[in-house]
Amino acid sequence: MGKPFFDLTSEQGVLRLSIAVTLFIALIGIAFGLASGSFSIVFDGVYSLVDASMSGLSLVVVKLITSHARAERMSRKLRERFTMGFWHLEPMVLALNGILLTGVALYALINAASSLLEGGRDLEFGVALVYAVVTVCACLAIAIAEARANRKIGSDFVRMDVKGWVMSASITAALLVAFCVGYLVQGTQWAWISPYIDPAVLALVCLVIIPLPMSVVRQALSEMFLVTPGDLKQHVDDVAQAFVAQHGLQSYRAYVAKVGRSREIELYFIVPATMAARTIAEWDALRDEIGNAIGGEGPDRWLTVVFTGDPEWAE
Repeated sequence: MGKPFFDLTSEQGVLRLSIAVTLFIALIGIAFGLASGSFSIVFDGVYSLVDASMSGLSLVVVKLITSHARAERMSRKLRERFTMGFWHLEPMVLALNGILLTGVALYALINAASSLLEGGRDLEFGVALVYAVVTVCACLAIAIAEARANRKIGSDFVRMDVKGWVMSASITAALLVAFCVGYLVQGTQWAWISPYIDPAVLALVCLVIIPLPMSVVRQALSEMFLVTPGDLKQHVDDVAQAFVAQHGLQSYRAYVAKVGRSREIELYFIVPATMAARTIAEWDALRDEIGNAIGGEGPDRWLTVVFTGDPEWAE
């Protein structure tokens, strides 16, 4: 019997659930926003729609990465064109996700400022309140479910998605507070502020959420440009130095990168010209030894170990 379509024990199942809930919230957001006359609710729906699109793209990338890493069934043409795997797509999608969400928020901020300068807009606070309550509950529920599931999965995509749900819940909670204020001032001496509530809270929300994806974008760009992670490089250096001292080697060169979920490590050991010859089995045993010392063996570790007497091969 196959796994459920929305299997919360797998990365793909969690992303499928996220996409389904996001599409539901996006559609009711746009509908409620148009019905109530609230651009902030329409923005919430569009923001969710963009997020759903990115989650869909993430799901495709996850499937490609896992299928290639686990040697699952994949078209021959695709394998021949991507012999190094699909890990490099992960930071690209994360960067694109963060940039798109920031762009949507910037556009909404400009519209909110324009609306404030034009005297605001009237809206139906009762309809807006219903939307806000339903959406906050849905966002919090899916964020908690994904966060619990990701304790075992450990996916960057799911982690980014949880942040997105928390952001969406925060946005809608701010809208809920603002709509409550707008509803309560109706028919009072403070009724004049009600047209400004929707654009004002939208502007405030945008100012808060615009910087949030930047840390993810920065990390994704560092992986795309193969910036060496300091902690991984230090670990590899420690292991390699101990290995050189133990086996009487001359020196080593280490090249390390983290691309998405993959750890790519290349180690070149310089063998002294006077060292006795070894059999292929003996060299392979040394490779196994260094691989075990580095740790993390699995489908997402790309380890190359080379022994050479010529330092130029290691540069």
